[in-house]
Amino acid sequence: MRKLLPVAFASLALLAACGRQEPVDDLPSQDELAAVANAAAANAAAATDAQKTEDNRNYVNLAHGFSITFPEGWTKDTAASTAEGAVYQDPGAGADVRAIWQRNANDQDLQQIVAAVSSGSDSVDGDFVGDNEYRGTATDGEGNGVEVRLLKQPDGSIVTATFVYPEMLGEQYKPIAKTVLDSLRTFAPEAEAGTPTAAVANSTD
Repeated sequence: MRKLLPVAFASLALLAACGRQEPVDDLPSQDELAAVANAAAANAAAATDAQKTEDNRNYVNLAHGFSITFPEGWTKDTAASTAEGAVYQDPGAGADVRAIWQRNANDQDLQQIVAAVSSGSDSVDGDFVGDNEYRGTATDGEGNGVEVRLLKQPDGSIVTATFVYPEMLGEQYKPIAKTVLDSLRTFAPEAEAGTPTAAVANSTD
């Protein structure tokens, strides 16, 4: 046992010497540690806020079977939005996007529906994509351009997405309109999928 004592003391002396070789000044101060912690917390909060923003843009209507992604920074018009769809507005320039589901009680084909929608617009131009989709542009006679996409669902109902913007700002808004309308998707409504119909699924306002 006595032979182990010098070895043990030598080990302790070595550890003490190693400890003395690290200057105390190299250790981070409490302020530096707090700054790092605050920065990490701020980054985590920013990531959470970014996720919330992304969630707010992605509108999904489970009851009527469609989804769309609204432009970043736009706000939901809660007064105009219903269980059938949502309306989002650009806070700065008077533009808006509407994605609305409508029952097709008379079982009209898409050509008849487009003709009815176009009757109140000017300079209407568009194309049918197969039997169940229409893409078009128009002006409303009040200085606004209109981009529209219609999708007919298997049950005959129609999902209409319209993007309205000041005509003079067309160069700015047309690329945004295309991206938004391209994002419109339809799928089987929740009731048809075999699960109870729920309220409109959307992120918080």
